[in-house]
Amino acid sequence: MTLFVGTSGWQYKDWRGVLYPAGCPMRLWLEEYTEHFATVEINNAFYRLPSRETFEDWRSRVPGDFVVAVKASRYLTHIKRLRDPQEPVARLMGHAEGLGDRLGPVLLQLPPTLKADAGLLDACLDCFPSGTRVAVEPRHESWWTPATRQVLENRGAALCWADVLSRPVTPLWRTTDWGYVRFHQGRARAWPHYGRRALETWVSRIEGTWSADDDVYTYFNNDPTGAAVRDATAFAGAARATSVPVTRTP
Repeated sequence: MTLFVGTSGWQYKDWRGVLYPAGCPMRLWLEEYTEHFATVEINNAFYRLPSRETFEDWRSRVPGDFVVAVKASRYLTHIKRLRDPQEPVARLMGHAEGLGDRLGPVLLQLPPTLKADAGLLDACLDCFPSGTRVAVEPRHESWWTPATRQVLENRGAALCWADVLSRPVTPLWRTTDWGYVRFHQGRARAWPHYGRRALETWVSRIEGTWSADDDVYTYFNNDPTGAAVRDATAFAGAARATSVPVTRTP
């Protein structure tokens, strides 16, 4: 197993002094980030899909071992609500493929008001180029059915395991030969940090589910006050303590 550990984004002003030296200009934060982490989730692509040229620029600025996960545009997931997916998926991938071999998984985070429709999800996943790793994060409880699981398994897509307040808010299904985990908010002090025991429990869940040949991508989305940086570091340490291979962390 290779455990990829990173954060959801890197451009947070309150990370100055936590991850970024006081004198490091914002235009160099990506390069500084890659010194400490080997993967990042581009979550601002959800709000505005960057141009292909922007993705190409990012590719030129990160090292060869760096992996970029991309959160799909809200146009596909929240405005179209997965309907008529051909054009939105083609545009998303046409831009994101500017990352070349640095492109990792694509995340589809569904709106909390979108109820289960296995056929709709299947049609959307069918639009992605062969070989694309797609993770799906449903947020309405109606999705937790055998039909949903079957679609994910048939398409080789991962159910995104999501944590809120140090608890899983999704089933812990393994639907393909790689995994994707998002940490949204912990319960430890100070908010929104995770506690040591919660992180160790997640390491145990992951280790008990995935085999030595699998990739598992994990991203901390609790960015305020630099909590994501500190928790990613602590999580990686807990994984290394059990001999799980982990990508670099601070």
